[in-house]
Amino acid sequence: MAEGCTNAWKLWEEIREQVSPDGYGNVRKYVSRTLRREPQPVGPRPPWPRAATRWLLTHPDALVGSDRIQLKAVLAYCSELHVLAKHVRAFAHMVSDLHGDQLPAWIESARATTDLPSLSRFAHYVERDRESVVAGLSRPWNSGVVEGHVNRMKMLKRQMLDRAGFELLRKRVLLAK
Repeated sequence: MAEGCTNAWKLWEEIREQVSPDGYGNVRKYVSRTLRREPQPVGPRPPWPRAATRWLLTHPDALVGSDRIQLKAVLAYCSELHVLAKHVRAFAHMVSDLHGDQLPAWIESARATTDLPSLSRFAHYVERDRESVVAGLSRPWNSGVVEGHVNRMKMLKRQMLDRAGFELLRKRVLLAK
């Protein structure tokens, strides 16, 4: 596993084995003593998780030059993120270019990734409803407009809960268009 992608649970187990199986307090004392003795390395700050997520979810051609460089550095530093980026881009390609026929191969490849249990779980849940997902990824039409109207109606209803009757709700719905 790469240096920056340590698994917190494995680290906790390793420290607990070295220090004491008695509990959190002893491990906390050990870690605080260790950190006081050894100066922390000074270097570039790692990116915020939200920034790294944005870089992974943005099309590579749409990234600004500095973001592209930082993404390359993060992917070079962490092999798990590199694998995740490959799967995310493949799924985004299926969504944007309507290639639902590629979904079974993507599911098999994602489920075979043992280093990323969250991706494997996502692939498992997509597999459960494969036919409808393939249809959604293959056909050019969608229900986005209808869903937008439903969300708008729910928002209006929540805003007016126990404040007004049906007549005012009707006027707001008809005038909001």
